[in-house]
Amino acid sequence: MSWETIDDAPLPGAPVEAPVPDEVIRTDIAIIGSGMGGGTMACALKDSAAKVLIIERGHRLPAEPQNSDLDEVYLKGRYKNADTWINGRGGASFKPGVYYWVGGNTKVYGACLPRFRASDFAETQHADGISPAWPFSYEDLEPYYTRAERLYQVHGQIGDDPTEPFHSEAYPYPALDHEPAIQALADSLQRQGLHPFRMANGLDADTPEKRALCATSDGAPNEAGLKSDAEKIAINPALAAGAELMTDANVFRLIPGPDGRTVVAALAQRNGQVIRIEADKFILAAGAVNSAALLLSSATPGSPRGLANSSGLVGRNYMVHNSTFFIGIYPFKVNRTLWQKTLGLNDWYEAGPTNKYPLGNLQMLGKLRASMLKMARPWAPTWLLKTISDRSIDIYLTTEDLPRRSNGISVVNGQIHVWWEPNNLRPHKELVRRISRAVRKAGYPVIITERMGIETNSHQCGTAVAGHDPETSVLNPECRAHDLDNLWLVDSSFFPSSAALNPALTIAANALRVADFILAKDQASASRRPTPASTHDD
Repeated sequence: MSWETIDDAPLPGAPVEAPVPDEVIRTDIAIIGSGMGGGTMACALKDSAAKVLIIERGHRLPAEPQNSDLDEVYLKGRYKNADTWINGRGGASFKPGVYYWVGGNTKVYGACLPRFRASDFAETQHADGISPAWPFSYEDLEPYYTRAERLYQVHGQIGDDPTEPFHSEAYPYPALDHEPAIQALADSLQRQGLHPFRMANGLDADTPEKRALCATSDGAPNEAGLKSDAEKIAINPALAAGAELMTDANVFRLIPGPDGRTVVAALAQRNGQVIRIEADKFILAAGAVNSAALLLSSATPGSPRGLANSSGLVGRNYMVHNSTFFIGIYPFKVNRTLWQKTLGLNDWYEAGPTNKYPLGNLQMLGKLRASMLKMARPWAPTWLLKTISDRSIDIYLTTEDLPRRSNGISVVNGQIHVWWEPNNLRPHKELVRRISRAVRKAGYPVIITERMGIETNSHQCGTAVAGHDPETSVLNPECRAHDLDNLWLVDSSFFPSSAALNPALTIAANALRVADFILAKDQASASRRPTPASTHDD
């Protein structure tokens, strides 16, 4: 069943009483989700005195030969384990681009780790409206970007991209060099007066041997462990320092305390049992859709619209990027690039002399192969798809999707419905047009493009926006819920805008920032506690 608008969708409802748990677990800090936000938060708290429990609905993804078997990954969907979601506007079901593993989506991401531009944090006029300002500035987040780049071992180069914001330190590792075909493309773009640069990347692929081990790692796991994913970089060090990890545990409800200002427990289903997890602090990092769905599903008679939702904005303002897969084909030359994802272009990212409004970003895709194309075109013969992919360069184009209250998620009978109608498409079409012209000039006369739809949502954000005013935001600038004193959200839910770049590094930097607030608050509380009276005799 579908409804005409998200406002027509019924409230998720809530049981009058929570189910009786089979087991009760007590911790100091419960982190729900182990991806870029939750994993980085766990790592940031690893040296504190707090007892930290990381709760993940999936388990560890095995390092196995199938990690790089493209038929297994793409045609058989070996690692896709998300629930089916419903397109709220059409009623059709779809498999979203999210993954439930220790490390979350970072197990299969392309490890592209750019900073947002400084302008992304300010109010910006776009073709279809305003991209709102964030409740903190780029300058506020910059030290945490630096820390996140060190933590995630980012390779990059300052100075090539005119839109690159201020860095207080150089990248910890030099940028990955282009392979010959990509270098030729970069040279052509430069001759056309553009400013191609080497993308910031969290991949240890600085030798031909390592490149070969990473060739299929955009959209798939990396068996060799050369990708800076949250499991390797953040979760494992947190566990080594004493944090605990609970896997295969699907948190389905948060329980508020009698005062309505705190969360006292989370309920999780695990191996057919209900686990009650009690904690002093709760960090929610399940992904923009699932975090919002959990808050909505935790409605009570006192909070019928869901927890942390006095503003009515939980689940609203859902954003993903306007994105296009772009293939340029030179029929008479094979592209032997192993790791293609080294080049970026931001010449039209911001408004300028030739574009009244921002257009967006160009970055390379990991080299497309026949199996990947077969997933999108199952009717096409494999020999034809191989002929195309062997001779193509493969590009990902993104334009900002603006926040709209009518775009969001709802939960009905436990089923997630996503309501999304893309906006700001005119600049995206112009970006595609300009890149088509530039790529043809670079020697690729055949162009194939396809704009991504509702199921391509790995860059989802905005369902619990941060801001200063409780009436127009869900979280305060420190990403703590306005309505609850001990609940923080550190995935991309908090984003007031989507920008037009990969969100992973911004999620990590913000998690480090929020961790500092939590640690400082704990230290302040400890310093105010009275010293226990001495009990020994003088």
